[in-house]
Formats: sequence, C-alpha cells, structure tokens
Amino acid sequence: MYYFDPAGIDLEVNDYVVVKTMRGLELGWVVIAPKQVLANEVQEPLKPVVRKAEEDDIGRSREIETKEEEALAECGRLIKELGLPMKLLAARYNLDNSCLTFFFSAEKRVDFRELVRQLAARFKIKVELRQVGPRDEAKLLGGFGRCGRPLCCANFLDEFAPVSIKMAKEQDLPLNPMKISGVCGRLLCCLVYENEQYHLMKEGLPRKGQQVSTSLGVASVVGSNPLKQTVMVETDSQAIVELPISEVTVVKDEQPRRRGKKA
Repeated sequence: MYYFDPAGIDLEVNDYVVVKTMRGLELGWVVIAPKQVLANEVQEPLKPVVRKAEEDDIGRSREIETKEEEALAECGRLIKELGLPMKLLAARYNLDNSCLTFFFSAEKRVDFRELVRQLAARFKIKVELRQVGPRDEAKLLGGFGRCGRPLCCANFLDEFAPVSIKMAKEQDLPLNPMKISGVCGRLLCCLVYENEQYHLMKEGLPRKGQQVSTSLGVASVVGSNPLKQTVMVETDSQAIVELPISEVTVVKDEQPRRRGKKA
C-alpha cells in the first residue's frame, strides 16, 4: 500500500488508477479514499496520480499477467541453464511494457550479469533483477499465517518494523521459534502490534518473585495475566491462587541495617 496525491481527480474506494513509480507506469487500486487519509499518516511530497484507469489500461494489465507467467518460465529455464544458485520468485512488467523486473532470493550474492544480458536480448526491453530477503519473499509469494488469515506483509504492510525476541517475552509468549516465527522463518510481524499495550498493562503489576500482602497472608508472585489484570501468587502453604491486582499490595523491602562504628 502506497500513498499518492489524487491531484484533483475525484477518486473513490475500489477505483483503478494509473500511477508513476520507480518502475514506470503501474496500475493501482484505491483502498482508502482521499478524504479518509489523515495528514499525519503521509510524508510529503507525494507523487501525483497520473489518471483514473481506463478500460484499455485494465485490459492491458490482464494481458501483462499472462506475459509475466511466460517471462517467469523463460527466466527459470535460463537460470537452470546457467547453473545459478538462486530461487526465482516473481516477474513484473510495468504498465507501458518498458521494464521487466525479476525478483529472486539466494543465500549469497549472485553474479547474474550474463543472465541479464540474455534476458534483455530475449525480451528486447529493460530488464532488472532484484534480490530480496525472507520477509520480502513471503510478501511476494503470499500465503496464510498460523492465525488462518492472509499474511500481513502480503495484505497491508508497506514496510517491515523491527521485531525482537524481547517483544515475545513482554507478552509472555513461549520462546519456541516454531510458535513465534512466520512462514518467512523470521519473528512474527504481529508481535509489534500489541507490544506497547502489554508494556503499559504490565507496568502496574508486581514482578515475578516479589512479596505481596494478600487476604491469605504474605505470598510470592509466580506469574501474572496483564489482560485480566490479575497475579498468580504462592502462599506459605504452597497453594497457587489467582488474585485481582486490586487485592494485593507489594511488601516493601526492609531497610538495610546500619553498620556499627569501628572501635
């Protein structure tokens, strides 16, 4: 998803438009109407929309999809013929057929100069090859996450926010890589979504191991539930009880004794 200046063109959600990008003219689909965009969501300056898409533009886009499949097959054949250690992911023509871009992934840098020469000779247009990382690979190929919904990166994310294992700890998630990693093999992007909220909710909760005063006597905190605003405490009888935060009080540490003066 990218923001463009409507340039005075009356646009509504689901309209098709022609926009100019780094790869030339491309067909876009309006998902947020101009009046629905908040000023703080965009960074100036924005590139203008060229025009509202016409039937010819839409028809050309459908023809391009067929050409991209053919280009992908031809590029795959050449990669195999040249023995290049790369995984071909997608082929993209721009709307005016002036540029053809191939996306691929590889463990190391690949010398693809000969491949570019042969592709340019074969298709008679400007050819670009772009190596992408695991997250961009998932974005290009699409798929479904463990939540059962389409991948966020392929659906609405236009940039990848940094994700750390600390975020999983903050949300008390199991630190099992199989459970907190996406199809790309990297940490789930959705760990970012609620991290700040969890941080705020946990600020008022006692830490694990702290002594608290309860109606059952002094107990030790063994866990907490930020969403329910409750804590799990272990009493002297080794019973574990879940209590609302409003029913516990942190026991202040005793002040250290003063050392006597030397004789």
